Amino acid sequence: MPKVLRIINRFNLGGPTYNAAYLTKYLAPEFETLLIGGAIDETEGNSEFIVRDLGLEPIIIPEMRRALNPIMDYKAYKKIKNIIKEFNPDIVHTHASKAGALGRIAAHNLKVPVIIHTFHGHVFDAYFSKTSSTFYKNIERYLAKKSSTIIAISEIQKFDLAHKYNICPEDKIEVIPLGFDLTRFQENTNEKRDKFRREYNISDDEIAIAIIGRLVPIKNHELFLNAIKNIFPRTSKSLRIFIVGDGESRQSIQEKATELKLSVTDKIVESTKNLITFTSWIKEVDIVIAGVDIIALTSLNEGTPVSLIEAQAGSRPIVSTNVGGIENVVIPGETALLSDNNDLSGFSENLLSLINNDILRAKLSVNSWNHVREKFHYTRLVNDTRNLYFKLLKQ
Repeated sequence: MPKVLRIINRFNLGGPTYNAAYLTKYLAPEFETLLIGGAIDETEGNSEFIVRDLGLEPIIIPEMRRALNPIMDYKAYKKIKNIIKEFNPDIVHTHASKAGALGRIAAHNLKVPVIIHTFHGHVFDAYFSKTSSTFYKNIERYLAKKSSTIIAISEIQKFDLAHKYNICPEDKIEVIPLGFDLTRFQENTNEKRDKFRREYNISDDEIAIAIIGRLVPIKNHELFLNAIKNIFPRTSKSLRIFIVGDGESRQSIQEKATELKLSVTDKIVESTKNLITFTSWIKEVDIVIAGVDIIALTSLNEGTPVSLIEAQAGSRPIVSTNVGGIENVVIPGETALLSDNNDLSGFSENLLSLINNDILRAKLSVNSWNHVREKFHYTRLVNDTRNLYFKLLKQ
């Protein structure tokens, strides 16, 4: 039985954690997989429950952290090398940047036969200065040479890696979209909707809008708040806004909302209905999606945004910026209204259209489930990955 060592940056809420969890669980019994991950960042919700709910017990390397730290990174690298020596894997498969760097170097130095890396996004745009971006691109080009194959999670990402950023040749990249267990988004939706709206005191005539994800600069919540400010005087609909998630930018986002004179709370308030509620992380995101009417996303860059896949699984219309792999996730004009990156006017108009037009919201909802249930189900992810593993092992 071939052995796979799977290495992920950290178990935070998002596509990489689900991807690693489902592959570890469902590639058995054909592959024996050992899953290891780094320490969760204190600004993020700990989502180890995703892997533990599947009966998995990952090895945690506390020294592998989100921020660059030469001392800690070297300690993490040494631990990974020791695990490789002891486990003796046929395949090392890394997920996301830090794990990809440490894991691939260790695997290459120990002559692991197959080395695979999955890009779950990248840090080449929007995160850093031009100088820093060039530095990280050069690192990824070096690491790609040490890899048997690179996995992109969308066709757009494959094009960017091969042609826009010149990370490696196109024929070295396989496209394997993410996969999830999406059936819960279609189950007991009326009960879930009632539960969420009772909990947050949302009236039947109020349009609830949620933006779900980490509160970090790349998610560009400032654009979202400015759009709310723009449209608020232009609709007769009663609105409730839910910012679901947490992170390093929470305070600055709340300060921006206050600056725009948008009423804010971070608690469940029965007697007062503030426009914007910061909910922090909510584990049962299917209840959130059932409870709201529109899902928004304003990111400056994305790989495969989980919140938009889940929104479509829950038959919710989407308004989003058109960045990264988003066009590979939604059907523009059919399940989502898209605007250019950081385009306040375009995003505002799209959001206003969804708020004011009940028929348009229903139209965007109707094909959402059919679009995602096959394309983004975990069984497709597992089958694609299994086929790739066997192909590379034969080579």
